[in-house]
Amino acid sequence: MKQIYTDVIQFRGSHYDLGYIQGQKLKNSFLVQNRNRQWKVRIPRFRIDENAAKTIFRRFNSSIWDEMEGLRDALGWPMERVLLEFGGYRLKLQQSGCSIFVGKDYMIRNYDYHPKTYDGRYVVYQPTDHGYATIGVSQRVSGRSDGMNEKGLTLGYTFINRKRPGDGFVCHMVGRLILELCANVEEAVSLLKELPHRGSFSYILFDGKSNMASIVETSPRGVQVRQGNTCTNHFEMMTKENRHFLDDSNKRLHAMNNKQNHDLSGLEAFRMLNDSDQELFSNQYRNWAGTIHTSAYFPQSLASWLALGGDQKPTEFDFAEWLAGTDFSNVRIEGKVDTDIPFLHMEKADWFKN
Repeated sequence: MKQIYTDVIQFRGSHYDLGYIQGQKLKNSFLVQNRNRQWKVRIPRFRIDENAAKTIFRRFNSSIWDEMEGLRDALGWPMERVLLEFGGYRLKLQQSGCSIFVGKDYMIRNYDYHPKTYDGRYVVYQPTDHGYATIGVSQRVSGRSDGMNEKGLTLGYTFINRKRPGDGFVCHMVGRLILELCANVEEAVSLLKELPHRGSFSYILFDGKSNMASIVETSPRGVQVRQGNTCTNHFEMMTKENRHFLDDSNKRLHAMNNKQNHDLSGLEAFRMLNDSDQELFSNQYRNWAGTIHTSAYFPQSLASWLALGGDQKPTEFDFAEWLAGTDFSNVRIEGKVDTDIPFLHMEKADWFKN
């Protein structure tokens, strides 16, 4: 078993200042060192266009571009490299797992991916320039793999395929944009229909105003919306986008569907996803589908939970109290995973090996 950790990053201020402070912290970090090694092995299969990226961020009235400039100035990098690492526009992603279960007042999510991609950052941010305050798990520093905003809108996503990518935002930047710019599910659905999408993902949206979540199936070729409380790694509407082998995705979906009528509490649902002897937790880290964290969001109370690895007691956060001005005392969350693969943020990662 490997001991791992996630740093809790709290900040109130402008997007530029957030970018600058993050850049200072990242400058000599394992995260940046390992990204440097990555590009010695992997060739980017996409084009970086600074003007196009800036235009698309500004088009959607987002201040995240200012964060890119703060990162640039703190790291001393050209903007092209900042966009390569953190821009969230026109990037290629590997396949992954992930399971999401929505109850009457919560969303629980297993994030299943590869340790060499994990930021190890739980970011709580209140902008003073533009956008809603958010709490959630960082991905590629500027993006969010899941989270909740001050209005109670919660979001998670699940991977579908890598076929025929388009010019557009990748999943984690889509997540960040939704959480900062949208107050409720209706606004989030509308924005998802407007955004250009790089790949094919399902976005699960819940704000606690109904007993159902909105599941938005997106690809470079279209967007469809359905209602539901469970989601794994295949579309139910745009089925032509699905991969050929969906046994594991269907298995996890059926396991959650069988529990839908049991009126599970938030803790019971959390245990269903996080306990390693259940059907949803995965140790498939070498296959880019191991459960790294289980997160929970409660839109009505603005509570948030996070656990690293399986069979863990979640660390609890009162986001409402934080919004009122009380910082969290937690500076780090710790956990265990059953793998010997290096984690991007805490040790040297050899990209020549799995």
